Amino acid sequence: MKLNNTLTVSVFVLALAWSPAATLAADADAGKAVYDKTCAGCHGADGKGNPALAKTLGEKALNIVGKETKQKSDAALLKVIAEGAGKMPPSKKLTADEQKAALQYSRSLAK
Repeated sequence: MKLNNTLTVSVFVLALAWSPAATLAADADAGKAVYDKTCAGCHGADGKGNPALAKTLGEKALNIVGKETKQKSDAALLKVIAEGAGKMPPSKKLTADEQKAALQYSRSLAK
């Protein structure tokens, strides 16, 4: 009986340890897919901005991995994603979860 309880506890502990890592990897993949589809065209694959577009629009705000963006809260950035800002249009086609995934992925680019 004691072996069975030990095995059950071990499996539970391993499941807890594995689940967040698997979930984070899945979230990162989902975030990358959303970012690549809806954000990278303007903000670039690396988050530093599409140089040709920045030159055309004359905007430095396309760089989303800079100090200014890093200092903004997630709530403030989610508002920009959802509602748009300046010349950036709102992301009306993205669900709230997709917006969060794209934000988390873009935050990972700054590291």
